[in-house]
Amino acid sequence: MKTIGIIVNGATGRICSTQHLRGALVPIRDEGGLLVGDERVMPRLLLVGRDEDRLGKVARELGIDEWTTDLDAALADPSFEVFFDAAATSQRPQVLRKAIAAGKHIYTEKPVAPSVTEGLALLDLMRKAGIRHGCVEDKLFLPGFRKLAYLRDIGFFGRVISFRLEFGWWVFDGENTAAQRPSWNYRSTGGGGLTLDMYPHWRYLIEGILGPVERLVSANRTAMPRRIDESGQAYDVDVDDTASNILEMQSGATGSIQSSWATRVRRDDLVTFQVDGTHGSAVATLHRCHVQSLAETPKLPGFNANVDIKADYREGWGEVGDLEPYKNAYRMGWEAYLRHLSIGTPPAATFEDGIRDVQFAEACNLSAREKRWIEMEALG
Repeated sequence: MKTIGIIVNGATGRICSTQHLRGALVPIRDEGGLLVGDERVMPRLLLVGRDEDRLGKVARELGIDEWTTDLDAALADPSFEVFFDAAATSQRPQVLRKAIAAGKHIYTEKPVAPSVTEGLALLDLMRKAGIRHGCVEDKLFLPGFRKLAYLRDIGFFGRVISFRLEFGWWVFDGENTAAQRPSWNYRSTGGGGLTLDMYPHWRYLIEGILGPVERLVSANRTAMPRRIDESGQAYDVDVDDTASNILEMQSGATGSIQSSWATRVRRDDLVTFQVDGTHGSAVATLHRCHVQSLAETPKLPGFNANVDIKADYREGWGEVGDLEPYKNAYRMGWEAYLRHLSIGTPPAATFEDGIRDVQFAEACNLSAREKRWIEMEALG
């Protein structure tokens, strides 16, 4: 049995406590560790947070004995070799620098840094210190998108012509109904904004399945400029909550993204990703994937705008069955990272991949500000 000590910073946050702890690390621990070759790897967890009461409650609920509100003391403990950061994005460069200086290996939530410049500076420090690194890119492990990648691998699409990704739901402004997202999501000082928050996901999802983006053009806006925060105080939103994008791929395909926290849902899921190819099309959601091959494509005669022909355009689409038992998407990333530390296999995503995610968000914001196409160049 090999033990790997992991400092979990931001342990009381929703994503960290529910997905990284309850969905990934605690189940690995409870199952007797992760089997890597002939050896089991056991995560030893040290939870770090700012609120002692909340932190102690999470630790007790999960059966974790080691926790502290003193980050510096945690970093000074040599028995914990990994630092995982799931705290506020705006504080990430500062805490990662501390962890790197302490010689810890790094695994971090997205976005890995507020900017590409800061991300590259952190990566340079890691390389000089010989630190192993990884970042969270969980959505590729969701069942619907794994099925989409499988269809790509078997050549189902033929030549990919286009794609369309749609995302969003209505986030209440807090006036009469409490908002479902924290107020920092809507403030630049807290690292908020729809593009910075969600577009790192869209980068690795799109490029992970369809290959590199060559260039893009974007339009961002603030649909709900005034909101109420957790204390009941009104504040002005100074970041985007709605974005539209057109992408050109190196493959020659084109695509679009529509994302909004100010839209009401009438589609298959909160996220839908449609890919159209010469041999077939697929529409993936978080968990399901429907397909229509060229042979099953109906020959539509056109349309008469004055007559409702009552066609059901969902007919003729089949569903891709489960390819295998699916694990929690965050757990898949942790398992890959633990194997990386143990036997040197690649992590699911490196810190450099995370910087590419930030580059995509930056390019979208720059395009929206300057109203022009932006090239997605290779990272320097």
